[in-house]
Amino acid sequence: MKKIAFITGATSGFGRAAARKFASEGWSLVLSGRRLERLVELKEELEVPTHIIQLDVRDADAVKRAVAELSSEFSQVTTLINNAGLALAPEGADKVDLADWHTMIDTNCTGLVNVTHALLPKLIEVGAGSTIINVGSIAGQWPYPGSHVYGATKAFVKQFSYNLRCDLLGTGVRVTDLAPGIAETEFTLVRTKGDQSASNNLYQGTTPLSAEDIAEHMFYIATLPNHININRIEVMPTRQAWSPFAIDRD
Repeated sequence: MKKIAFITGATSGFGRAAARKFASEGWSLVLSGRRLERLVELKEELEVPTHIIQLDVRDADAVKRAVAELSSEFSQVTTLINNAGLALAPEGADKVDLADWHTMIDTNCTGLVNVTHALLPKLIEVGAGSTIINVGSIAGQWPYPGSHVYGATKAFVKQFSYNLRCDLLGTGVRVTDLAPGIAETEFTLVRTKGDQSASNNLYQGTTPLSAEDIAEHMFYIATLPNHININRIEVMPTRQAWSPFAIDRD
């Protein structure tokens, strides 16, 4: 069977690395993102059949149209990678702009369910071996200061993935929550609204994960034997671990 991966948020970071990895293994691709020029550039780079869609996953009607308009060459999607997402507002909850909270919820939760709902019939039609990979975060399991709504949205990703597994029992469709730790991408630039020094400081002096590391995990999950489902992978760099509980003192 022809292998086709539908990847959201393909213009940077994990999504772009996943596109390159799956293309290197001969998969056809459907790539979506908001920055059309980056999608065009990526398509020109890849040497496999590639369909690009300028898409804001928060727009449910646009998502439905994009999926409905897939040509026969790209319609039989075998793997969905729900990668589109972002973190904003690293400040404490009492200092955050409410609009940033709404943007994270609308993208990380609403966008994910929009795409999943639109593609479920195609994945179920493929059946055994079809895969949904939802990109979560260690923040969905482990709280930290400034995570507030971002962590809550990634906890939603985890629980949605688990419950989706229950509903898809018997269809052959697999679901995995892939939860990375610290990784050097545009994540911090987006979170700090372009503060390059904040991004540099976060990764300085340590060895974070790379986008390519996560793409390798995605490909591994998508190509396991049909009878194997990994419910959740939480992956941190070796140089990251937990800290003791914080205690307020007089």
